[in-house]
Amino acid sequence: MQQWLTMTAADLGRGIAAGDIDPVALTQTYLGAINTHPLKDRIYARITPDRALSEAQAAAARAASGQRLSPLDGVPISWKDLFDTAGVTTEAGSKLLKGRVPEVDAHVLANATAAGLVCLGKTHMSELAFSGLGYNPSTNTPPCVNDASAVPGGSSSGAAASVAFDLAVAGIGSDTGGSVRIPSAWNDLVGFKTTSGRLSLEGVVPLALRFDTVGPLCRSVEDANLLTAAMEGRAAFDLAGASLDGKRFAILETVAMQDLRPEPLEAFQQAILKLNGAGAQVEKITVPEVETAMAQTTCVYTSEAYGLWRDVIEDNPDAMFAEIRDRFRLGNNYTAPDYVAAWAKLEEARRAYIKATAAYDAVLLPTSAILPPHLDRMNTDHDYYVTENLLSLRNTRIGNLLGLCALSLPTSVPSCGLMMMAPPNCEGALLRVGAAAEAALA
Repeated sequence: MQQWLTMTAADLGRGIAAGDIDPVALTQTYLGAINTHPLKDRIYARITPDRALSEAQAAAARAASGQRLSPLDGVPISWKDLFDTAGVTTEAGSKLLKGRVPEVDAHVLANATAAGLVCLGKTHMSELAFSGLGYNPSTNTPPCVNDASAVPGGSSSGAAASVAFDLAVAGIGSDTGGSVRIPSAWNDLVGFKTTSGRLSLEGVVPLALRFDTVGPLCRSVEDANLLTAAMEGRAAFDLAGASLDGKRFAILETVAMQDLRPEPLEAFQQAILKLNGAGAQVEKITVPEVETAMAQTTCVYTSEAYGLWRDVIEDNPDAMFAEIRDRFRLGNNYTAPDYVAAWAKLEEARRAYIKATAAYDAVLLPTSAILPPHLDRMNTDHDYYVTENLLSLRNTRIGNLLGLCALSLPTSVPSCGLMMMAPPNCEGALLRVGAAAEAALA
């Protein structure tokens, strides 16, 4: 049974379908692993064993009668602590929401449950999802699988750690500026950012609604495909026969390749060689409008985030981690005309980017420019925190600003990911080339 802890969601689902894996025993194995793990309290904010076992028992009955709801029926996963869970505390990593208990599940959780997925519990996260580092002195900072002295990446920090430390088959997170892809890259997982608006945000504690997205952190592109389909309430895309032969990729040199640390640069270069070897054509491009989009970051993000949270924050500002609180407050520096003007520039940059990249199957860049920063310096070195946080988010944020879908794949270098970006609502095509790229990188 211990081998189940490292299997993909898809493989576990196939095992359940074949009668080789009992969903109840599978869930008990994961709950046992969680309860005995020395780092469990840094990863899980709370565990939901009664719900998990009840859902597993129902999955087992369906499997026995040949009535499974989906390929993942009976597979146990974790949920970031900003997805509402009926009757279970949901605090989004903040003391501002202490004791908040929703009455109904988030829509994506309800869809996943309707597909038979089992909810193991809620994972820790950056406070209100407003950091790419995963550092949260207000609640807990999950570990990084590759460096015990480092942060894990955020804001879906516990989601990544739950999978990387074999305490969940997959984790569901949110991505507003990179919060699925950064922790996935730093913990050697697959992370999938969906197009804004594709998956419901009903029952998801918001950060910036025009950028918030839902996505999985998992062990394979196949898993990302199946999990996204379950949350969306549709059939999964067909990834069979995916190939890189004749595919055209573009390396985005504008902004994304600047100031790379040696390890992410080496990982990216090795990955490109492997994609070339699998038959892909890779070219370098510059898109000046990316710089225009990046220049709007502080205005569009902080204006919306502070607009949503201002009254709650200012009612109890001392309850927040100061670095996060002060980042929210940057939104007070902008007027409504500033915000409208920034969005006009952003929409124009989006159109220009889509036109410039239309001939390519995906645009490539390192998921993060840096390796996971040191945990101990986070609380004592303000400049270090700010610099590393901005660098961690820089590349992933390009996809959010431009409204794209994006996929982060692990490379041969620990904590270094390869990111593939595609136009909005092109998830199926991106997952197909992503599956082929995953095979080439392996």
